[in-house]
Amino acid sequence: MSGEKIIPNLQKERIIEYIGEKKRFDGRKLDEYREIEVKMGISNNAESSCSVKFGKTEVYAGVKLLPSVPYPDSQDEGTFMTSAELSPMSSEDFDLGPPKIDAIELARIIDRGIRESGFIDFKKLCIKEGEKVWQVFLDIVTINDDGNLMDVAGLAAIIALGNAKMPVYDAETNKVGHELSKTHLPVEKDAMAFSMTFHKIDGTIVVDPTKEEEDISDLRLTVAVADDGKGKPRITAMQKGKEGTVSEKDLAEILDLIEHKWKEMFPKVSKFVWGK
Repeated sequence: MSGEKIIPNLQKERIIEYIGEKKRFDGRKLDEYREIEVKMGISNNAESSCSVKFGKTEVYAGVKLLPSVPYPDSQDEGTFMTSAELSPMSSEDFDLGPPKIDAIELARIIDRGIRESGFIDFKKLCIKEGEKVWQVFLDIVTINDDGNLMDVAGLAAIIALGNAKMPVYDAETNKVGHELSKTHLPVEKDAMAFSMTFHKIDGTIVVDPTKEEEDISDLRLTVAVADDGKGKPRITAMQKGKEGTVSEKDLAEILDLIEHKWKEMFPKVSKFVWGK
């Protein structure tokens, strides 16, 4: 994601040539997403889990809840933690060991998009003010990296959170049962935000890049987008990546793409998250 990749010049030239002709190697348009596939319940030990694929890029996400002590500055609110593992089996660019900058960046961008949208109602995660709250753990694991991990992981995250159910908790013993209750994790459906990532390749903006396209891009901009309550996109968070600069022209084009793609993607994302 962040490291410099070595791409054969001929391959790079061919990609740029195709994009200059508004074409891509896999036959998509510049603003077209790959086919999305979602599978639920991939883990028996999570409160919710799913697999999300954009083409060949695949990510797992799982949600776990445990009683915890509240933070000093939010005594009546639950807590939230996002972690990401870039598995070596998903790409030769990833290594075993502690999380490196790419994994930290991925987790932080997804975490910020969820927090800033107001998707999780942290007040409703309070068990006893000042003493006990629920802590939500969101774990992301990459299975195969063929480009655009940001959007794939971001979608997996909100699907897992939107479908999570609260564990059965005994306040007297402070123990969590193995079974789940019928109560869903408190989320605000109207605040759901999902990631839309744009890459600039030789002056051209594309969405949902493949690995080869991603590796030669000059600029990456990830935008978390929610509904503004009137059926239009509301930007909740934004993160730039790579060394290229965002010009006024680039930003104007990206904002136009967000509005255009929002109308197409929001109904699809809502169906994946809520099942309707």
